[in-house]
Amino acid sequence: MDLLLNPWPWYISGPLLALVMVLLVYFGKTFGMSSNLRTMCTILGAGKFSDFFKFDWKTQSWNLMVVIGAILGGYIAAYFLSNDAVTSLNPKTISELSALGFNNAGANLVPDELFGFESTLSIKSILRLIIGGLLVGFGTRYAGGCTSGHAITGLSSLQKPSIIAVIGFFIGGLIMTNLLLPLIF
Repeated sequence: MDLLLNPWPWYISGPLLALVMVLLVYFGKTFGMSSNLRTMCTILGAGKFSDFFKFDWKTQSWNLMVVIGAILGGYIAAYFLSNDAVTSLNPKTISELSALGFNNAGANLVPDELFGFESTLSIKSILRLIIGGLLVGFGTRYAGGCTSGHAITGLSSLQKPSIIAVIGFFIGGLIMTNLLLPLIF
């Protein structure tokens, strides 16, 4: 039971992820969340506005199970397979987050100031969500895929564009965390 309430160790989760990748490669499929968004937009009629969404979405309908699995898996993990352990953060990180206005840093897995329901009710938060969503959407389209697609599928199949994209993701994350995030808050 202890295994269910704690993060799985690398020697269990890693081989399971590798098994999924082998099965996807065997069946000629790729993994990535941005392709699911493209499929959903196409189903909802986005092809009327952009040629990017004009494709036979039924060939990608299997991939929508990834979205359903992510939602269901997240729900099950959060409500049935989680323990009440506090996130262990470095004291310096806690003081830096407190200086940025985050209360109770490390008390939850994610900060309520960004991910709590109340945080979505302010104009500033709504603008952050809209601008962030547009930037993520642009970056995903520009990079030819999302972080999960490039880092899991692309790297496991040794694709040079994915290696470049993942390096870019890390550099972008460092710039965001160290330079831009303090300006936003």
